[in-house]
Amino acid sequence: MSDTHFGFQTVDESQKASRVRGVFDSVASKYDVMNDLMSMGMHRAWKAYTVAVANLREGDQVLDIAGGTGDLARAFAKRVGAKGTVLHTDINEAMLRVGRDRLLDEGMALPTAICDGESLPLRTGSFDLVSVAFGLRNMTHKDKALAEMNRVLKPGGRLLVLEFSKVAQPLSKAYDWYSFNVLPRIGQWVAGDADSYRYLAESIRVHPGQAELKAMMKTAGFGHVDVHNLSAGVVALHVGIKC
Repeated sequence: MSDTHFGFQTVDESQKASRVRGVFDSVASKYDVMNDLMSMGMHRAWKAYTVAVANLREGDQVLDIAGGTGDLARAFAKRVGAKGTVLHTDINEAMLRVGRDRLLDEGMALPTAICDGESLPLRTGSFDLVSVAFGLRNMTHKDKALAEMNRVLKPGGRLLVLEFSKVAQPLSKAYDWYSFNVLPRIGQWVAGDADSYRYLAESIRVHPGQAELKAMMKTAGFGHVDVHNLSAGVVALHVGIKC
């Protein structure tokens, strides 16, 4: 069995999924509050930009992978209307439950499924749009996941990957200091869990940067890939079009 990254640690591939699950089981109930605190509210702007770029039409079929607490799924559902479908998925049951309950509280019942992005139990060519926000970096085999996302898209369909990326060099030292000194303390204060937020900071550092992820998407079958840097590269939105 091969080794893989779990933050800065090297672990057996067979252990990674369960360890990532433990992180998100721990933080699920405080995930939205922590997102606001960690990003100083910027995650809302990043997601709003993603929804704008998605440019969905009424009747579109959408798959939201690693959809967590449902921010994108909710926004997408408002745009595809009653004739469209948004399938809200996550590999982590605790996160998915929080998201499903939140959507139901807002009067929105979306199809919801526990789903592994590396092995999607969905028909080939089913969706107009696939999205994954802040979830790809936690997947063990990113190349396999990207190939699966390509498979389930219709020809000409689009993949939107919103993910932390490589920040502009002048900001890197300040960003590292914030990530490794401030974020774990906020995690301890709000969620009672510094270690999970230390892992999240580490996972960003071992995730492919903008150019590498673009190349991976092209290898997975996306004929054209645009990269939108947000907040000086703290986050990047990759948009791939299936051939």
